[in-house]
Amino acid sequence: MTASWHQHRRRRPNGIGVLVVNLGTPDSPSYFAVQRYLREFLSDRRVIDTSRLIWLPILYGFVLPFRPIKTVRNYRRIWMQGGSPLSVYSQRLTAKLSLLLQARFGDRLRVDLGMTYGKPSLANAIQSLVGQGVKKMLVLPLYPQYCSSTTGSVFDRTCLALRRRVWQPETRFVNGYYDDAGYIDALAGSIRDFWTEAGERSHLLFSYHGVPAVYVAEGDPYQEQTLATTRLVVSRLGLAQSEWSHCYQSRFGSVVWLQPYTEDTLRALAKRGVRKVTVVSPSFAADCLETLEEVAIEYREKFLQFGGERLSLVPALNNDNRHVEALAAIVRSKLQGWL
Repeated sequence: MTASWHQHRRRRPNGIGVLVVNLGTPDSPSYFAVQRYLREFLSDRRVIDTSRLIWLPILYGFVLPFRPIKTVRNYRRIWMQGGSPLSVYSQRLTAKLSLLLQARFGDRLRVDLGMTYGKPSLANAIQSLVGQGVKKMLVLPLYPQYCSSTTGSVFDRTCLALRRRVWQPETRFVNGYYDDAGYIDALAGSIRDFWTEAGERSHLLFSYHGVPAVYVAEGDPYQEQTLATTRLVVSRLGLAQSEWSHCYQSRFGSVVWLQPYTEDTLRALAKRGVRKVTVVSPSFAADCLETLEEVAIEYREKFLQFGGERLSLVPALNNDNRHVEALAAIVRSKLQGWL
């Protein structure tokens, strides 16, 4: 009896897991892969909260048959050898974070990556951690600013995956790090490095992913947190009011989204005589379709049409060492009492 009990203890150590989560991506830049991804993504009530009686006919009758055609084209412009940029950079970031944390805490701590939509799924990542003996789990969504449609969906899907389990690990969530000193320093440092390499500074445009304005009206803190991130980075860089702008990109549908819109801001800057713009997108922890295609290609072309001369994109923090160290510090602070 005693021997059996000790064998059971060896098989299931009292481990701690860190579940890193990002949005997700299609498996390939093909019509049906993108369609599958969009079906899962746009069926989430956190993302589209319109009545199902209204939204589902639109989704299946118009969006899913036609939107993948353009989206596939856009993905093919940025696809990497190892997969989509979001997937590649998220995996690299998770691997570096795992090495850094295990160097500090040893094999008792495990790190894995899950996606809210697509693969690797949250459920499979949780299964992997539990299979490695994890009894306590910290969920780290890669969204610096909390938003119901992103961070909220991570909470929902994590709880859904756990609800199906007979035994559940004790779980904590990180619901944002928009004002974390390490994150702000990493962001400001990446902008300084970009300007140093370019040999000059230009007008700094903070372009965040947009959300419907009604979400904020109903209590979502996203807008407030994006403004706070911008103010903190501007302070770190010592910029004057005329040297930066704040706006929102990636609108979808016909509802009113957070304003000012990025396209309108670029038009206004060109009209004002600003010829060179540096764009940073702090809501994206890893480069993806919205940064590498929408900003670096589409918005660049539009800015040139408006009369601008150059639009440059600061890469997302991705697996930059400062980013990894900032996230590791956040994890360590959230694990207090567990380690």
